Amino acid sequence: MSAPPTPRVRRRRATSRAAWPAYLPYLVPGAALFVVVIGYPLVTNVYISLFSWRGGLAPLEWVGLANYAELWHDTDFWTSFQNSVAMIVAMVVVPTVIGLLLAAVLFDYLGRRFGGRVASVLRATFYLPQILPVAVAGVLWNWILNARTGALNEILRGLGVSDPPNWLGDPAFALPSVMLVLIWVQIGYPVVIFMAALQRVDPELYEAAELDGAGWWRRFRAITIPQIRPETFVVTLTCTVAALKVFGPIYVLTRGGPESSTLVPSYYSYLNFFDKSRVGYGAAVATVLTVVIIAVAVVMLALQRRAERREEVGR
Repeated sequence: MSAPPTPRVRRRRATSRAAWPAYLPYLVPGAALFVVVIGYPLVTNVYISLFSWRGGLAPLEWVGLANYAELWHDTDFWTSFQNSVAMIVAMVVVPTVIGLLLAAVLFDYLGRRFGGRVASVLRATFYLPQILPVAVAGVLWNWILNARTGALNEILRGLGVSDPPNWLGDPAFALPSVMLVLIWVQIGYPVVIFMAALQRVDPELYEAAELDGAGWWRRFRAITIPQIRPETFVVTLTCTVAALKVFGPIYVLTRGGPESSTLVPSYYSYLNFFDKSRVGYGAAVATVLTVVIIAVAVVMLALQRRAERREEVGR
């Protein structure tokens, strides 16, 4: 017969039995939601990408990595990722820079001179495009940019321009026009995040700098930017992921055209899934896009941790 467990072992077992049920109600719903919403669709998508399938009741034909090999020679696929760089500029770089400047002006200048209520109203105004449905924003900008009856071209004709551009129908203007719309949509997000971040900055820092004769630009560089660096990483990461998987504005405004000038990976995957009935190929595009997004997120998180370690060492 084996020796009976010691009191210490009994206490450890009792503690583990008591602790596990306490964590279980919190772990199971999240894990189940992850499996249903993310895990199962992701695994299914990877599985389908290994087949040639026209969808519906059509049979699946095993092709292995042939879909991925075809992507390597697909010019539209590479064009879509090149256009993703433009999406990152329009949804990350420009809105983050302008949003940081606007938040600093609203908080440190207009808020001080005209009161917090004025700054809050302007902040809500900048954020308004974020809460508009994509379809509504698309209809609005289609009305503005329409080549024949659009408001912008009507203004240009009134100024004497006899042949104004076809903003969404000309390959030379379509991508810059979509980028302009995305900047308009995205700019409110960093403004709100940065203004919330500025609320936690010690106001005595600004007061001391102002007493020392530092102007607004000097305070912005020396206080604002270093103090809200964590929020800058958050905005950059979330906006980069959103830019890589942008779909709605492209679908509403241009459908990837003209001549693939505004094609992006998410819409190219959709195009193969539904319009071309190449479900396996569309799944391969979506899988590659997922891998790219995960890789970018991991790299950005690693850079953030490295920057935080440097700050800790510097202190």
